[in-house]
Amino acid sequence: MNAENGYTIGLPPVASSYGSDIDALMLLMHVVMVAIFVIWGVYFVYCLVKYRAKDGERGVYHQAGENASFIPDGIILVFEIWLILAFGIPMWVSIKQQTPPPEESLEIVLVAEQFAWNFQYPGADRKFGRRDVKLVSASNAIGLDATDPAAKDDVVTVNNLHVPMNKPVILRMTSKDVIHDFQVTNFRNKQDILPGQMTMLWFEPTVPGKYEIACAQLCGLGHTKMIGNVFVDSQQDWDKWFQEELEYKTADAGTTGSDEAAVVSRQGSGDEKQETVL
Repeated sequence: MNAENGYTIGLPPVASSYGSDIDALMLLMHVVMVAIFVIWGVYFVYCLVKYRAKDGERGVYHQAGENASFIPDGIILVFEIWLILAFGIPMWVSIKQQTPPPEESLEIVLVAEQFAWNFQYPGADRKFGRRDVKLVSASNAIGLDATDPAAKDDVVTVNNLHVPMNKPVILRMTSKDVIHDFQVTNFRNKQDILPGQMTMLWFEPTVPGKYEIACAQLCGLGHTKMIGNVFVDSQQDWDKWFQEELEYKTADAGTTGSDEAAVVSRQGSGDEKQETVL
C-alpha cells in the first residue's frame, strides 16, 4: 500500500460504503494466490532435486500411494469453494441483489449513449418526467417531455453526476444505442448498461470529492473519450446545487417562453461547466 496517495493493490482510494469490503476480499485472494505460488514453487524445486536423473538408476514412474498427490489439490479446491460461499456470494447479494430503500435514497436515471452520460434527477415530487424516444434530438438527448407536469422540477446533466455524501444513490440505467458499462473505480462498482433494458446500480459515497466515470465496455471509436465526473458534496452543498439548477431552468424558461427550455443540461470537463439550454 502506498500511504502517500492511498492506493491499495493498484487501485485508487476507496470512496464508497462497500469499497473496503471488496478491497479486503481482493487482498485476501492475492495473498492466498501468492502463498500457493510460493508453496508450489518450493515443491517444484524439491522435486527437481529429489528426482533428478542419476547414473546407474532407472526412472520409476509409478509408486505406492501416488494418489496422495491429489490431497493438496483437494484442500485448495475446498478452500476456494469456502471463499466463494463465505465471502463472494454474500457480498454479491448485498451489493447486487439488495437495494437500499428508495425513500431513503437518491434515485437517478442514467441514459447512456455514444459517447456521453445523461443524468435525470427528479424534483421534490420524486417523480421522473416522461421520456419519449420521439422527442430525442440533438438538444434533448433523453427525450424528456417538457410538457409533462412531473418533468417541471426535473434536472438533467450531461457527464457530470452530483450526489450527496453518506446517502445511498440508486442509478436506474439504460442505453440509447450499444452496450456501455458504468464504472467509478473509487466506488469499486461496475455495471453493464443495455439498450432496451433497465439495469440498476447503487452506491453510497463516503468521501467528498471529484471522481472519474469511465465506460468499461468497448462501445465505439469514441470509447476512450466517454468520460464523466462524479461530484460528491455534503447534503447542504448538494441541496444548494440542485436549487441553483432549478432556478437556472426556471429563469431560462421564463426568458425564452419555450417548453424546451424546461430541460437543462450542463456539460463540462473538469471543474469547468458549459451550460446548454435544451
